[in-house]
Amino acid sequence: MTDFSLKTIFHPLADFVTKEELWILNTVTYWYEGISPQTGELLRLPRTTLVEKVAYKLMDNLANNNFYSSESKMYGVLLVENLQGEKGIIKAFSGLWQGNEHLQGWATQIPGRNKLILAEKYTLEKLDTIKQEIISLQTLAVRNEYQELVTAFEHKWQNIKTLHRQNKQQRNQQREFFKHSLKGADLQVKLAQLEQESRQDDWQQRKFKRLRQDTLQPLLDAVTGADNKIQALKKERKNLSRQLQLQMEGAYSLTNFAGETLTLSEVVNKSFIPTGTGDCSAPKLLHYSATNGLKPLAMAEFWWGKTSPNGEKKSGEFYPACMERCQPIMGFLLSGLSTGIISHNIDQLEIIYEDEYLIIVNKPHGLLSVPGRGIEKFDSAESRLKTSLKDGKNIKAVHRLDQDTSGLLILVKSNNIYTEIAQQFAKKEVKKIYEAILIGMVKDDEGVINLPLWGNPEKRPSQQVNYDHGKPSITHYRVLKREKNQTRIEFLPITGRTHQLRVHSATGLNCPIKGDNLYNDNHDGRLCLHARKITFCHPVTKEKLLFTTMTPF
Repeated sequence: MTDFSLKTIFHPLADFVTKEELWILNTVTYWYEGISPQTGELLRLPRTTLVEKVAYKLMDNLANNNFYSSESKMYGVLLVENLQGEKGIIKAFSGLWQGNEHLQGWATQIPGRNKLILAEKYTLEKLDTIKQEIISLQTLAVRNEYQELVTAFEHKWQNIKTLHRQNKQQRNQQREFFKHSLKGADLQVKLAQLEQESRQDDWQQRKFKRLRQDTLQPLLDAVTGADNKIQALKKERKNLSRQLQLQMEGAYSLTNFAGETLTLSEVVNKSFIPTGTGDCSAPKLLHYSATNGLKPLAMAEFWWGKTSPNGEKKSGEFYPACMERCQPIMGFLLSGLSTGIISHNIDQLEIIYEDEYLIIVNKPHGLLSVPGRGIEKFDSAESRLKTSLKDGKNIKAVHRLDQDTSGLLILVKSNNIYTEIAQQFAKKEVKKIYEAILIGMVKDDEGVINLPLWGNPEKRPSQQVNYDHGKPSITHYRVLKREKNQTRIEFLPITGRTHQLRVHSATGLNCPIKGDNLYNDNHDGRLCLHARKITFCHPVTKEKLLFTTMTPF
């Protein structure tokens, strides 16, 4: 009898890595993240270099065992700690293995599928029958017969039309000739003959059209009937699939580390859930850990086998949680997990000013101003305020600072206030002063840099000076201090182009900003660029506001 107990699924870490490898620096290469549905916190579980070594060892095992060569799919490994404090590995594969739910030594499926065995078997058989019937209807011989006759009739019709055009031209020429050479009854006889020839051509065309209609219509009716049947079958197939999916959503149950158990439909809480949600390796691993007293420490997922049909996944490469099926349930699955929880406390953002309309923060270096694409770029000044403030639901950044730039950032609490301040930016009524340290000695004490900037699509995200395609970009500067081949400088940008100060420093002054990893070959340390001062008009009180911060370098 096959044993699916924890002792057969929890594998010693020593089976995958040596003691020496455990002492090698373990760094994070990716974060599995999700928003807790209960607290709104961003929860994280890392993929590390250590768990990647475990994954590589599993790849070796797969490569050396022909049993695993028949299917291509996603695999996952999870580094865990049991109740005795022992570290080990559990592993999982996506979907089924050759139609089987369980495989000894692998994490078991999320519970619920066994409740639907008969319904799933019936539905899959019915879907296969529908598939074969659709193929049969799509390959009916009448389709080719109809197309061949359509082509043949069209060819004949073009020949008839060409011949009749020539006949008409000849009749017109003859008609003109007879009008000049004949008179009286002789002329009328000839003209009557020409009219009769014209009527004969018309009759021939009508006869051809009737023949074409009588020949093609029965075939067209058969093709149309088959197409209608195909559409009905596709609709039936969709309904059957959706019905089974709804049954699965209600039957599948997920458990998290807070001890909560919900059905898949309760977790996702959407009218449509993609087929296969919950069948990936990551949800299986996390659910199994939560229900067996295991504490996750790090996880990795990779593709093994032939390249996926769409070409997006290649054997032996690591991939993040899939956006459609795994990401929507990741926050629930990670809930209650103490390791990796990032508390976005408001204290992590220095609030310079706040009223009922707006908020000014001192954004730290390394933090995005607004969320980027993907959950790995969710953390930002805007998202932290949204989840930390009671009235933060509608908070929105009016402008942006580069992730590597620190300093003053304006955020607002309503769309109306956003529009008011955005108009001030558009009219260049908002004044900002930046402070930076440049590598090199700037020659002039002050000046103006006027270089048009362009984002070359082939070299993104870098910007470059381009007099043909670039947009006007103007920066005023003033030197504050020169010391040890470095210049502390003050910038007053008139325009607000992407990377404007960074490019104007590197190209306009020939002195890149210290720590710039895009426009400076020597970029150790942080980007030494700070938005130190900002002045604008309060959108409601119309009072002139001025805010300053200390430069952190």
